[in-house]
Amino acid sequence: MHSRWFPAVLLIGCNVWVGCGSKSPAPAGGAGKGAVPSNEQPSFAFITNSVADFWEHARAGANRAGTDLGVNVDVIMPSSMTDQTRKIEDLLTRGTDGIAVSPIDPNNQGEILNRAAAGTKLITQDSDAPETNRLVYIGMDNYDAGLMCGRTLRKAMPEGGSVMIFVGRLDQDNAKRRRQGFIDGLLERQPDPNRNDPSGNEVKSDDGKFVVLGTLTDQFDRAKAKANVEDTVTRHPEITGMVGLFEYNPPLILEALERTGKLGKVKVMGFDENSSTLQGIKDGTVVATVVQNPYQYGYKSIEMLNQLHQGNQALIPPSKFIDIPARVIDPSNVEAFAKETAERLGKK
Repeated sequence: MHSRWFPAVLLIGCNVWVGCGSKSPAPAGGAGKGAVPSNEQPSFAFITNSVADFWEHARAGANRAGTDLGVNVDVIMPSSMTDQTRKIEDLLTRGTDGIAVSPIDPNNQGEILNRAAAGTKLITQDSDAPETNRLVYIGMDNYDAGLMCGRTLRKAMPEGGSVMIFVGRLDQDNAKRRRQGFIDGLLERQPDPNRNDPSGNEVKSDDGKFVVLGTLTDQFDRAKAKANVEDTVTRHPEITGMVGLFEYNPPLILEALERTGKLGKVKVMGFDENSSTLQGIKDGTVVATVVQNPYQYGYKSIEMLNQLHQGNQALIPPSKFIDIPARVIDPSNVEAFAKETAERLGKK
């Protein structure tokens, strides 16, 4: 879906990207095709796909960009697809110079996303909506990140075993691609981003050593997420591995495993940088976690919207994808990473 490479110079080149302190007035009104000069401070909206600790890092990045660039930033955290759609409609009614959104269900939000693209500068971040008229996607390749996650857990289970996947929902583009990448990485398949294993079916590796039991969703209901883990332990007492693909899933997996007496007996693979997940890596109850860079999602989204507002559309790569790569956090680098994430949020 995405080309995976984009010259870093476009992202970090001071003179090219942000103008570094230029005081010249920016074109106003992202709405429509013909912006006119104005001394008014532009306003941009950064819209998440849920309320979660993950998004606090993105909020910090977006707000920092607002300060650095001298623009207004509104970080909006909707509770559902309906709420997200309503908030986009409200922004279009009130007027905004640009929107960076992580679509919850792009297949069912195509109309509102295309309306936003027609009325202002629209980009996606974290999760894409490639079939819409958004200008660019800022984030990681979720399939590649899933591969990384699956391969890491596979190395931690040399004898093989059974694994269950836990995730908030599968409507989002990032969840679909992340899940499939994980399965392909765990089962050591030839990578294929277009593959789509049904979520309710067991999938086995060719050598029979590994089996993915299924994928359980919780729709961001934390009680349901924990119950999914407990039910899995009851139905599959022999289970040897679990993976949580959204930020809040790994901590709830740990809580449920402790409650059922399985903590330390099941290999847990995480995603994102929840403090409980990082502590689990330090304690040895989590193998590793694949992390994104939500701070940069926030910062680069506002930076890009500001450039588009000024008419610098040439900064959009042909792929319409700006890659902010994922990385694996394990016992070798967890202390340094924990310090890094704390500093992002202004914590000591």
